[in-house]
Amino acid sequence: MSLEPQRSESATHSVEDTLQPIPESARTTKVSGQFWIWAGANVAPINWILGALGIQLGLGLADTMTVLVIGNVIGMLGFGFFVLLGQKTGATGMILARGAFGRRGAYLPAVIQAIVAVGWSAVNTWVILDLVMALFGQLGWVDPNQQNLAWRIVVAAIIMSVQVAICYRGYGAIAKFERITMPPTLLVLVAMSVIAWTQLHIDWGYQGQPGHILTGDARFAAMSGIMTVIGIGWGIGWFTYAPDYSRFVSKSIPKSKLYLTSVLGQFLPVVWLGLLGASLATMNGTADPGELVVKSFGALAVPVILLVIHGPVATNIINLYTFGVATQALDIRISRKKLSILVGCLSMAAVVLFLFAQDFATLLDNWLGTIVAWVATWGGIMAVHYFIFERRHTDYSYLFLNPRDTRLKAVNASALIAFGAGLVMTWLFMYGTLPIFQGPIATAMGGVDLSWLAGTVTSAAVYFALGYAQFRSRIAHDVPLMAVSSAPPAPSAQGAS
Repeated sequence: MSLEPQRSESATHSVEDTLQPIPESARTTKVSGQFWIWAGANVAPINWILGALGIQLGLGLADTMTVLVIGNVIGMLGFGFFVLLGQKTGATGMILARGAFGRRGAYLPAVIQAIVAVGWSAVNTWVILDLVMALFGQLGWVDPNQQNLAWRIVVAAIIMSVQVAICYRGYGAIAKFERITMPPTLLVLVAMSVIAWTQLHIDWGYQGQPGHILTGDARFAAMSGIMTVIGIGWGIGWFTYAPDYSRFVSKSIPKSKLYLTSVLGQFLPVVWLGLLGASLATMNGTADPGELVVKSFGALAVPVILLVIHGPVATNIINLYTFGVATQALDIRISRKKLSILVGCLSMAAVVLFLFAQDFATLLDNWLGTIVAWVATWGGIMAVHYFIFERRHTDYSYLFLNPRDTRLKAVNASALIAFGAGLVMTWLFMYGTLPIFQGPIATAMGGVDLSWLAGTVTSAAVYFALGYAQFRSRIAHDVPLMAVSSAPPAPSAQGAS
Protein backbone atom coordinates (compact mmCIF):
# COMPACT_ATOMS: atom_id res chain seq x y z
CA MET A 1 0.00 0.00 0.00
CA SER A 2 1.43 3.38 -0.98
CA LEU A 3 1.65 6.02 1.70
CA GLU A 4 1.76 8.84 -0.87
CA PRO A 5 -0.72 11.59 0.15
CA GLN A 6 -2.86 13.06 -2.62
CA ARG A 7 -1.92 16.59 -3.66
CA SER A 8 -3.83 18.95 -5.85
CA GLU A 9 -2.07 21.05 -8.48
CA SER A 10 -2.54 24.17 -6.37
CA ALA A 11 -1.00 22.40 -3.39
CA THR A 12 2.01 21.53 -5.53
CA HIS A 13 2.53 25.18 -6.44
CA SER A 14 2.25 26.22 -2.79
CA VAL A 15 4.35 23.32 -1.54
CA GLU A 16 6.61 25.58 0.52
CA ASP A 17 3.70 27.07 2.43
CA THR A 18 1.89 23.80 3.15
CA LEU A 19 4.87 21.65 4.18
CA GLN A 20 4.40 19.19 1.35
CA PRO A 21 7.47 17.23 0.25
CA ILE A 22 9.56 19.33 -2.15
CA PRO A 23 9.32 17.67 -5.59
CA GLU A 24 12.43 17.38 -7.75
CA SER A 25 10.93 19.82 -10.25
CA ALA A 26 10.84 22.55 -7.57
CA ARG A 27 14.43 22.03 -6.37
CA THR A 28 17.57 23.96 -7.28
CA THR A 29 20.80 22.66 -8.73
CA LYS A 30 22.79 25.70 -7.54
CA VAL A 31 24.55 24.42 -4.44
CA SER A 32 26.27 27.78 -3.95
CA GLY A 33 23.02 29.02 -2.45
CA GLN A 34 23.58 26.71 0.51
CA PHE A 35 27.02 28.20 1.11
CA TRP A 36 25.67 31.75 1.14
CA ILE A 37 22.71 30.87 3.37
CA TRP A 38 24.89 29.34 6.07
CA ALA A 39 27.71 31.86 5.68
CA GLY A 40 25.17 34.69 5.89
CA ALA A 41 23.76 33.22 9.08
CA ASN A 42 27.23 33.29 10.65
CA VAL A 43 28.85 36.45 9.26
CA ALA A 44 27.25 38.34 12.10
CA PRO A 45 28.29 40.12 15.31
CA ILE A 46 26.95 37.20 17.37
CA ASN A 47 29.95 35.20 16.18
CA TRP A 48 32.59 37.68 17.23
CA ILE A 49 30.75 37.79 20.54
CA LEU A 50 31.27 34.02 20.77
CA GLY A 51 35.01 34.53 20.61
CA ALA A 52 34.88 37.41 23.05
CA LEU A 53 32.77 35.29 25.38
CA GLY A 54 35.67 32.89 25.88
CA ILE A 55 37.90 35.80 26.93
CA GLN A 56 35.30 37.34 29.24
CA LEU A 57 34.66 34.00 30.96
CA GLY A 58 38.34 33.59 31.83
CA LEU A 59 40.17 31.83 28.98
CA GLY A 60 43.31 33.00 27.24
CA LEU A 61 43.37 33.76 23.51
CA ALA A 62 45.09 30.51 22.50
CA ASP A 63 42.69 28.41 24.58
CA THR A 64 39.67 30.25 23.15
CA MET A 65 40.81 29.61 19.59
CA THR A 66 41.55 25.96 20.35
CA VAL A 67 38.01 25.53 21.62
CA LEU A 68 36.54 27.36 18.61
CA VAL A 69 38.44 25.42 15.97
CA ILE A 70 38.34 21.88 17.40
CA GLY A 71 34.81 22.24 18.71
CA ASN A 72 33.39 23.56 15.47
CA VAL A 73 35.15 20.91 13.41
CA ILE A 74 33.33 18.27 15.45
CA GLY A 75 29.99 20.10 15.55
CA MET A 76 29.96 21.02 11.87
CA LEU A 77 30.78 17.46 10.77
CA GLY A 78 27.52 16.39 12.41
CA PHE A 79 25.69 19.37 10.91
CA GLY A 80 26.59 18.22 7.41
CA PHE A 81 24.76 14.91 7.86
CA PHE A 82 21.53 16.70 8.77
CA VAL A 83 21.95 18.82 5.64
CA LEU A 84 22.05 15.62 3.59
CA LEU A 85 18.96 14.35 5.38
CA GLY A 86 16.96 17.33 4.15
CA GLN A 87 18.08 16.75 0.56
CA LYS A 88 17.24 13.05 0.78
CA THR A 89 13.73 13.42 2.23
CA GLY A 90 12.51 16.84 1.10
CA ALA A 91 11.25 17.40 4.65
CA THR A 92 11.92 20.03 7.31
CA GLY A 93 13.62 19.14 10.58
CA MET A 94 10.40 19.03 12.57
CA ILE A 95 8.57 17.01 9.89
CA LEU A 96 11.45 14.53 10.06
CA ALA A 97 10.86 14.31 13.82
CA ARG A 98 7.57 12.58 13.05
CA GLY A 99 9.50 9.54 11.88
CA ALA A 100 11.01 9.00 15.32
CA PHE A 101 8.55 10.64 17.73
CA GLY A 102 5.31 9.78 15.94
CA ARG A 103 2.76 11.98 14.19
CA ARG A 104 1.56 13.62 17.43
CA GLY A 105 4.65 12.93 19.51
CA ALA A 106 6.65 15.21 17.18
CA TYR A 107 4.67 18.17 18.51
CA LEU A 108 7.07 18.28 21.49
CA PRO A 109 10.28 19.01 19.54
CA ALA A 110 8.33 21.30 17.18
CA VAL A 111 7.18 23.48 20.09
CA ILE A 112 10.72 23.64 21.47
CA GLN A 113 12.15 24.57 18.08
CA ALA A 114 9.58 27.33 17.61
CA ILE A 115 10.46 28.80 21.02
CA VAL A 116 14.19 28.57 20.22
CA ALA A 117 13.67 30.43 16.93
CA VAL A 118 11.88 33.26 18.75
CA GLY A 119 14.67 33.43 21.34
CA TRP A 120 17.41 33.57 18.72
CA SER A 121 15.56 36.26 16.78
CA ALA A 122 15.38 38.35 19.94
CA VAL A 123 19.06 37.79 20.83
CA ASN A 124 20.25 38.74 17.35
CA THR A 125 18.01 41.80 17.19
CA TRP A 126 19.37 42.88 20.58
CA VAL A 127 22.86 42.67 19.11
CA ILE A 128 21.79 44.95 16.25
CA LEU A 129 20.35 47.40 18.76
CA ASP A 130 23.59 47.52 20.67
CA LEU A 131 25.51 48.23 17.49
CA VAL A 132 23.09 50.91 16.31
CA MET A 133 23.10 52.65 19.69
CA ALA A 134 26.90 52.59 19.67
CA LEU A 135 26.79 54.18 16.22
CA PHE A 136 24.30 56.84 17.32
CA GLY A 137 26.48 57.60 20.33
CA GLN A 138 29.51 57.96 18.04
CA LEU A 139 27.55 60.45 15.91
CA GLY A 140 26.32 62.34 18.98
CA TRP A 141 22.67 61.57 18.36
CA VAL A 142 22.15 59.92 21.74
CA ASP A 143 23.89 59.98 25.09
CA PRO A 144 25.80 56.68 25.27
CA ASN A 145 25.64 56.82 29.06
CA GLN A 146 21.82 56.63 29.03
CA GLN A 147 19.67 53.55 28.43
CA ASN A 148 17.78 55.19 25.52
CA LEU A 149 14.88 52.75 25.76
CA ALA A 150 12.60 54.66 23.37
CA TRP A 151 15.30 54.78 20.70
CA ARG A 152 16.02 51.10 21.11
CA ILE A 153 12.38 50.05 20.84
CA VAL A 154 11.78 52.14 17.71
CA VAL A 155 14.95 50.88 16.02
CA ALA A 156 14.09 47.29 17.00
CA ALA A 157 10.62 47.65 15.48
CA ILE A 158 12.07 48.94 12.20
CA ILE A 159 14.67 46.17 12.00
CA MET A 160 12.12 43.49 12.88
CA SER A 161 9.82 44.77 10.12
CA VAL A 162 12.61 44.40 7.56
CA GLN A 163 13.34 40.85 8.75
CA VAL A 164 9.69 39.86 8.63
CA ALA A 165 9.28 41.33 5.13
CA ILE A 166 12.11 39.16 3.76
CA CYS A 167 10.95 36.04 5.59
CA TYR A 168 7.36 36.61 4.41
CA ARG A 169 8.44 36.03 0.80
CA GLY A 170 9.99 32.65 1.61
CA TYR A 171 13.06 30.61 0.77
CA GLY A 172 13.69 32.28 -2.61
CA ALA A 173 13.86 35.76 -1.08
CA ILE A 174 16.08 34.52 1.74
CA ALA A 175 18.52 32.86 -0.65
CA LYS A 176 18.59 35.94 -2.89
CA PHE A 177 19.20 38.27 0.04
CA GLU A 178 22.15 36.17 1.24
CA ARG A 179 23.60 35.82 -2.25
CA ILE A 180 23.49 39.56 -3.02
CA THR A 181 24.55 40.99 0.33
CA MET A 182 27.21 38.52 1.41
CA PRO A 183 30.06 39.33 -1.03
CA PRO A 184 30.28 43.07 -0.14
CA THR A 185 29.88 42.24 3.55
CA LEU A 186 32.78 39.83 3.34
CA LEU A 187 34.95 42.56 1.79
CA VAL A 188 34.13 44.89 4.67
CA LEU A 189 34.96 42.22 7.21
CA VAL A 190 38.26 41.50 5.48
CA ALA A 191 39.16 45.18 5.77
CA MET A 192 37.94 45.21 9.37
CA SER A 193 40.09 42.19 10.23
CA VAL A 194 43.19 43.63 8.55
CA ILE A 195 42.83 46.89 10.48
CA ALA A 196 42.21 45.07 13.75
CA TRP A 197 45.16 42.70 13.41
CA THR A 198 47.68 45.22 12.05
CA GLN A 199 46.74 48.57 13.60
CA LEU A 200 45.25 47.78 17.00
CA HIS A 201 47.02 46.71 20.17
CA ILE A 202 45.97 43.07 20.18
CA ASP A 203 47.55 41.02 22.96
CA TRP A 204 48.33 37.84 21.02
CA GLY A 205 49.88 36.26 24.08
CA TYR A 206 46.87 36.98 26.32
CA GLN A 207 46.47 34.20 28.92
CA GLY A 208 43.66 35.60 31.04
CA GLN A 209 42.89 38.42 33.40
CA PRO A 210 45.94 39.43 35.47
CA GLY A 211 45.81 37.67 38.81
CA HIS A 212 43.10 35.29 37.59
CA ILE A 213 44.92 33.20 34.98
CA LEU A 214 43.47 29.69 34.92
CA THR A 215 45.76 26.69 35.18
CA GLY A 216 45.50 22.92 35.59
CA ASP A 217 42.08 21.45 36.26
CA ALA A 218 40.41 24.86 36.46
CA ARG A 219 41.66 25.70 32.97
CA PHE A 220 40.45 22.38 31.54
CA ALA A 221 37.06 22.78 33.21
CA ALA A 222 36.67 26.29 31.80
CA MET A 223 37.64 25.11 28.32
CA SER A 224 35.08 22.29 28.47
CA GLY A 225 32.34 24.72 29.45
CA ILE A 226 33.20 27.16 26.68
CA MET A 227 33.46 24.21 24.28
CA THR A 228 29.82 23.43 25.01
CA VAL A 229 28.54 26.91 24.14
CA ILE A 230 30.87 28.23 21.41
CA GLY A 231 32.61 25.11 20.08
CA ILE A 232 30.84 21.82 19.58
CA GLY A 233 27.61 23.30 20.86
CA TRP A 234 27.50 25.97 18.16
CA GLY A 235 27.61 23.35 15.38
CA ILE A 236 25.09 21.16 17.19
CA GLY A 237 22.72 24.10 17.52
CA TRP A 238 22.23 24.17 13.73
CA PHE A 239 21.15 20.51 13.42
CA THR A 240 17.46 21.31 13.66
CA TYR A 241 17.71 24.05 11.02
CA ALA A 242 19.73 22.17 8.40
CA PRO A 243 16.94 20.17 6.66
CA ASP A 244 14.66 23.24 6.41
CA TYR A 245 16.86 24.65 3.64
CA SER A 246 18.67 21.68 2.09
CA ARG A 247 15.28 20.16 1.15
CA PHE A 248 15.28 22.61 -1.76
CA VAL A 249 18.49 21.11 -3.21
CA SER A 250 18.15 18.68 -6.13
CA LYS A 251 18.96 15.05 -5.47
CA SER A 252 21.18 15.21 -8.56
CA ILE A 253 23.70 17.25 -6.57
CA PRO A 254 26.45 14.92 -5.26
CA LYS A 255 26.20 14.42 -1.51
CA SER A 256 29.88 15.19 -1.00
CA LYS A 257 29.52 18.53 -2.78
CA LEU A 258 26.48 19.58 -0.78
CA TYR A 259 28.09 18.39 2.46
CA LEU A 260 31.34 20.31 1.99
CA THR A 261 29.66 23.45 0.70
CA SER A 262 27.27 23.66 3.66
CA VAL A 263 29.86 22.77 6.30
CA LEU A 264 32.39 25.30 4.99
CA GLY A 265 29.64 27.93 4.81
CA GLN A 266 29.22 27.45 8.56
CA PHE A 267 32.76 26.75 9.70
CA LEU A 268 34.77 29.49 7.97
CA PRO A 269 32.86 32.56 9.23
CA VAL A 270 32.40 31.14 12.74
CA VAL A 271 36.12 30.60 13.25
CA TRP A 272 37.12 33.79 11.44
CA LEU A 273 34.79 36.06 13.40
CA GLY A 274 35.44 34.13 16.60
CA LEU A 275 39.14 34.93 16.28
CA LEU A 276 38.30 38.56 15.51
CA GLY A 277 36.09 38.88 18.58
CA ALA A 278 38.51 37.09 20.88
CA SER A 279 41.47 39.18 19.71
CA LEU A 280 39.53 42.44 20.18
CA ALA A 281 38.42 41.32 23.63
CA THR A 282 42.06 40.97 24.77
CA MET A 283 42.21 44.78 24.79
CA ASN A 284 39.35 45.38 27.24
CA GLY A 285 37.95 41.98 28.26
CA THR A 286 34.39 42.70 27.13
CA ALA A 287 31.90 40.69 25.07
CA ASP A 288 29.60 43.65 24.47
CA PRO A 289 29.33 44.09 20.67
CA GLY A 290 28.97 47.87 20.69
CA GLU A 291 31.96 48.35 22.95
CA LEU A 292 34.06 45.92 20.92
CA VAL A 293 33.52 47.83 17.69
CA VAL A 294 33.34 51.43 18.81
CA LYS A 295 36.22 51.30 21.29
CA SER A 296 38.36 49.30 18.87
CA PHE A 297 37.74 51.17 15.61
CA GLY A 298 36.82 54.70 16.72
CA ALA A 299 35.63 56.80 13.77
CA LEU A 300 35.88 53.78 11.46
CA ALA A 301 33.06 52.21 13.46
CA VAL A 302 30.48 54.19 11.45
CA PRO A 303 30.95 52.51 8.04
CA VAL A 304 31.80 49.19 9.68
CA ILE A 305 28.60 49.05 11.74
CA LEU A 306 26.42 50.23 8.86
CA LEU A 307 27.63 47.38 6.68
CA VAL A 308 27.91 44.50 9.15
CA ILE A 309 24.48 45.29 10.55
CA HIS A 310 23.25 43.04 7.76
CA GLY A 311 24.65 39.98 9.60
CA PRO A 312 22.00 39.61 12.32
CA VAL A 313 19.28 40.31 9.74
CA ALA A 314 20.68 37.48 7.62
CA THR A 315 20.62 35.21 10.67
CA ASN A 316 17.16 36.22 11.81
CA ILE A 317 15.38 35.63 8.52
CA ILE A 318 16.46 32.00 8.91
CA ASN A 319 15.12 31.90 12.46
CA LEU A 320 11.83 33.51 11.46
CA TYR A 321 11.40 31.11 8.56
CA THR A 322 12.19 28.09 10.72
CA PHE A 323 9.63 29.26 13.29
CA GLY A 324 7.00 29.16 10.55
CA VAL A 325 7.73 25.64 9.36
CA ALA A 326 8.14 24.37 12.95
CA THR A 327 4.75 25.83 13.90
CA GLN A 328 3.13 24.33 10.82
CA ALA A 329 4.48 20.96 11.93
CA LEU A 330 2.04 21.30 14.87
CA ASP A 331 -0.80 20.95 12.33
CA ILE A 332 -1.80 24.54 12.93
CA ARG A 333 -3.66 25.65 9.83
CA ILE A 334 -2.09 29.06 9.46
CA SER A 335 -0.10 29.95 6.36
CA ARG A 336 3.65 30.35 6.73
CA LYS A 337 3.35 34.00 5.63
CA LYS A 338 0.96 34.83 8.48
CA LEU A 339 3.26 32.96 10.87
CA SER A 340 6.10 35.24 9.72
CA ILE A 341 4.16 38.20 11.07
CA LEU A 342 3.31 36.37 14.30
CA VAL A 343 6.92 35.44 15.04
CA GLY A 344 7.97 39.02 14.38
CA CYS A 345 5.58 40.20 17.10
CA LEU A 346 6.72 37.49 19.54
CA SER A 347 10.38 38.24 18.88
CA MET A 348 9.79 41.94 19.37
CA ALA A 349 8.25 41.26 22.77
CA ALA A 350 11.28 39.16 23.72
CA VAL A 351 13.63 41.94 22.58
CA VAL A 352 11.94 44.35 24.96
CA LEU A 353 12.50 41.87 27.80
CA PHE A 354 16.18 41.49 26.84
CA LEU A 355 16.64 45.26 27.05
CA PHE A 356 16.48 44.90 30.81
CA ALA A 357 19.17 42.18 31.00
CA GLN A 358 22.01 43.23 33.28
CA ASP A 359 24.71 40.81 32.12
CA PHE A 360 24.46 39.87 28.46
CA ALA A 361 27.48 37.53 28.55
CA THR A 362 25.91 35.41 31.30
CA LEU A 363 22.53 35.47 29.57
CA LEU A 364 24.10 34.35 26.28
CA ASP A 365 26.19 31.61 27.93
CA ASN A 366 23.19 30.01 29.62
CA TRP A 367 20.96 30.46 26.57
CA LEU A 368 23.50 28.62 24.43
CA GLY A 369 23.83 25.90 27.06
CA THR A 370 20.10 25.18 27.02
CA ILE A 371 20.08 25.11 23.20
CA VAL A 372 22.82 22.49 23.21
CA ALA A 373 20.95 20.42 25.79
CA TRP A 374 17.84 19.94 23.70
CA VAL A 375 19.41 19.76 20.23
CA ALA A 376 22.08 17.23 21.26
CA THR A 377 19.36 15.01 22.73
CA TRP A 378 17.11 15.38 19.68
CA GLY A 379 20.06 14.83 17.37
CA GLY A 380 21.00 11.52 18.99
CA ILE A 381 17.52 10.14 18.44
CA MET A 382 17.28 11.40 14.87
CA ALA A 383 20.72 10.05 13.95
CA VAL A 384 19.79 6.55 15.12
CA HIS A 385 16.41 6.67 13.41
CA TYR A 386 17.49 7.88 9.97
CA PHE A 387 21.09 6.70 9.71
CA ILE A 388 20.55 3.26 11.30
CA PHE A 389 16.90 2.25 11.46
CA GLU A 390 15.85 3.78 8.13
CA ARG A 391 19.16 4.02 6.30
CA ARG A 392 17.84 1.87 3.42
CA HIS A 393 14.46 3.55 3.17
CA THR A 394 13.73 5.83 0.20
CA ASP A 395 10.04 6.78 0.38
CA TYR A 396 9.33 9.33 3.11
CA SER A 397 5.86 10.37 1.98
CA TYR A 398 4.43 8.82 5.15
CA LEU A 399 5.79 11.83 7.06
CA PHE A 400 3.26 14.07 5.33
CA LEU A 401 0.10 12.06 5.98
CA ASN A 402 -2.95 13.76 7.44
CA PRO A 403 -2.74 13.73 11.27
CA ARG A 404 -5.94 11.66 11.41
CA ASP A 405 -4.48 8.98 9.14
CA THR A 406 -3.89 5.87 11.27
CA ARG A 407 -1.20 4.53 8.94
CA LEU A 408 1.38 6.54 10.88
CA LYS A 409 1.81 5.85 14.58
CA ALA A 410 0.61 8.78 16.69
CA VAL A 411 3.17 8.64 19.52
CA ASN A 412 6.37 6.67 19.84
CA ALA A 413 7.02 6.16 23.54
CA SER A 414 10.56 4.96 22.84
CA ALA A 415 11.57 8.36 21.44
CA LEU A 416 9.95 10.28 24.31
CA ILE A 417 11.65 8.08 26.91
CA ALA A 418 14.99 8.52 25.14
CA PHE A 419 14.41 12.27 24.91
CA GLY A 420 13.67 12.55 28.62
CA ALA A 421 16.68 10.40 29.54
CA GLY A 422 18.93 12.50 27.31
CA LEU A 423 17.78 15.77 28.86
CA VAL A 424 18.37 14.46 32.38
CA MET A 425 21.87 13.29 31.52
CA THR A 426 22.61 16.58 29.77
CA TRP A 427 21.72 18.49 32.93
CA LEU A 428 23.76 16.14 35.14
CA PHE A 429 26.87 16.84 33.03
CA MET A 430 26.20 20.56 32.45
CA TYR A 431 28.18 23.32 34.15
CA GLY A 432 26.77 26.74 33.28
CA THR A 433 27.33 30.10 34.92
CA LEU A 434 24.11 29.92 36.96
CA PRO A 435 23.68 27.38 39.82
CA ILE A 436 20.55 25.89 38.24
CA PHE A 437 22.63 24.88 35.21
CA GLN A 438 25.38 23.25 37.26
CA GLY A 439 24.63 19.52 37.34
CA PRO A 440 25.91 17.32 40.18
CA ILE A 441 28.18 15.17 38.00
CA ALA A 442 29.79 18.19 36.34
CA THR A 443 30.20 19.79 39.76
CA ALA A 444 31.81 16.64 41.15
CA MET A 445 34.25 16.67 38.20
CA GLY A 446 35.38 20.17 39.08
CA GLY A 447 33.23 21.98 36.54
CA VAL A 448 34.06 19.85 33.49
CA ASP A 449 31.11 20.20 31.07
CA LEU A 450 30.36 17.19 28.87
CA SER A 451 26.64 17.87 28.56
CA TRP A 452 26.56 17.72 24.76
CA LEU A 453 28.22 14.30 24.77
CA ALA A 454 26.09 12.91 27.59
CA GLY A 455 22.84 14.03 25.95
CA THR A 456 23.71 12.70 22.52
CA VAL A 457 25.04 9.32 23.65
CA THR A 458 22.26 8.70 26.17
CA SER A 459 19.35 9.55 23.88
CA ALA A 460 20.88 7.58 21.00
CA ALA A 461 21.62 4.52 23.13
CA VAL A 462 18.19 4.46 24.79
CA TYR A 463 16.35 4.95 21.50
CA PHE A 464 18.40 2.23 19.82
CA ALA A 465 17.83 -0.21 22.69
CA LEU A 466 14.07 0.39 22.80
CA GLY A 467 13.56 0.40 19.03
CA TYR A 468 15.92 -2.34 17.89
CA ALA A 469 13.44 -5.22 18.11
CA GLN A 470 10.84 -3.36 16.05
CA PHE A 471 13.53 -2.30 13.59
CA ARG A 472 14.64 -5.90 13.02
CA SER A 473 11.07 -7.06 12.39
CA ARG A 474 10.42 -4.43 9.70
CA ILE A 475 13.72 -4.05 7.86
CA ALA A 476 13.16 -7.12 5.67
CA HIS A 477 9.97 -5.58 4.24
CA ASP A 478 11.36 -2.03 3.89
CA VAL A 479 8.51 -0.68 6.01
CA PRO A 480 9.13 2.63 7.81
CA LEU A 481 9.70 2.10 11.51
CA MET A 482 6.76 4.30 12.48
CA ALA A 483 4.32 3.10 9.80
CA VAL A 484 1.46 0.98 11.08
CA SER A 485 0.87 -0.95 7.89
CA SER A 486 -1.73 -3.26 9.42
CA ALA A 487 -4.10 -0.45 10.33
CA PRO A 488 -7.04 0.30 8.01
CA PRO A 489 -6.41 3.28 5.73
CA ALA A 490 -8.12 6.52 6.58
CA PRO A 491 -9.71 8.69 3.87
CA SER A 492 -6.95 10.34 1.87
CA ALA A 493 -6.29 13.98 2.51
CA GLN A 494 -3.72 16.61 1.83
CA GLY A 495 -0.61 16.50 4.05
CA ALA A 496 0.35 18.73 6.91
CA SER A 497 -1.58 21.92 7.34
